[in-house]
Amino acid sequence: MGKSSPQGDNWNCLQCGSLPVSQPLQPAPAAAVAEPRRLQRLEALGPERARFRELIAKVGSGEHTSTGLSRDEARDAMDLMLQGQASDAQLGAFLIAHRIRRPLPIELTGMLDSYRSHGPKLQTPGRQAICFGVPYDGRSRTAPLLPLLALVLAGAEIPVVLHGGDPMPVKYGVTLAELFATLGIEWRGLNLAALQQRLSTHHLALTHQPDHFPAAERLLPVRDEIGKRPPVASLELLWTPHCGDHLLVSGFVHPPTEKRAWEALATAGETEVLTVKGLEGSTDLPTSRAGITGRVRQGSLERLLVHPRDHGLHGDEIAWVNLETWQQQALAALAGEGPLAAPLLWNLGAYLWLADRFENLADALEQARALLASRCGERLRQTLANPSESGNR
Repeated sequence: MGKSSPQGDNWNCLQCGSLPVSQPLQPAPAAAVAEPRRLQRLEALGPERARFRELIAKVGSGEHTSTGLSRDEARDAMDLMLQGQASDAQLGAFLIAHRIRRPLPIELTGMLDSYRSHGPKLQTPGRQAICFGVPYDGRSRTAPLLPLLALVLAGAEIPVVLHGGDPMPVKYGVTLAELFATLGIEWRGLNLAALQQRLSTHHLALTHQPDHFPAAERLLPVRDEIGKRPPVASLELLWTPHCGDHLLVSGFVHPPTEKRAWEALATAGETEVLTVKGLEGSTDLPTSRAGITGRVRQGSLERLLVHPRDHGLHGDEIAWVNLETWQQQALAALAGEGPLAAPLLWNLGAYLWLADRFENLADALEQARALLASRCGERLRQTLANPSESGNR
């Protein structure tokens, strides 16, 4: 049996180059170093940007780890963006991450809540309006019909509410405001009271984002730089500045987008909805194929296909050329003539029926023919083009 050294077991451990078991090293926990630094950085960001960073983490964590946002969280995110509380870097990160992951319907509802809170508001007391939501980045391949449809409907004293903006990414196509201006009707530069007066008197209004929703306009530089259409662009199809009883008409391109719209709008309390697979994502019904629509009435969905061939209105779509050509075609169509006359008649009749103004499409088309023959849309165009009569500014 060997003898113990005078210094004991600890001395033996030192001789063999190891530390004694009874005296281990105690490094500082990693959290003790990192946590103060993290908190210091969050404090430097400020409470709003720190909150937005948390929301980015939820939508940008990947397919398997992303939890998505609740309705309240999505509203918070949209509020922070509209209020200018998030940095440009954060905006870009959120918008592209949300696009890649695809928004949940409940997230679109929350963002819609924010738009409703911050955006302009118009009313038509005692009258159901027809409200159209179309892509703000405009049209570039086919000649638009919505301004003409809106003029004829409003000329028949059916309130119509539209919204749009200046040319914007990603398409930079022709906008509603540009089309109306070509017809002599200017919406840009009017204050909201003037728009409400036009709506009350002439049953038509178009809000212009730079003038009436500048909070949303501030997102455009970042949207331009990321070069992709973010889910925020879906709000252009789901939101309306109209408050009160209305039929919300929303354009779509892909079936999953339509399904998300139904769910988001139902949760948001929209009870009268029409989704339309229109030309270039708009609400313009095609004449070269069947029109695919989804009609929601008090939560009940009905798929409706409308066939222009059945009513002698089948034909090729009219190509977009330029504003000058469209102006000539549009003025002729309001008089029931030219290449846009049949597409306008088809859309007018279909929308009178889809908006439940008539029990069947054939009767709605007869009324559409009568309205075009009366030139009520052209008379309204002339009125709105005259500043002394249209309630400008």
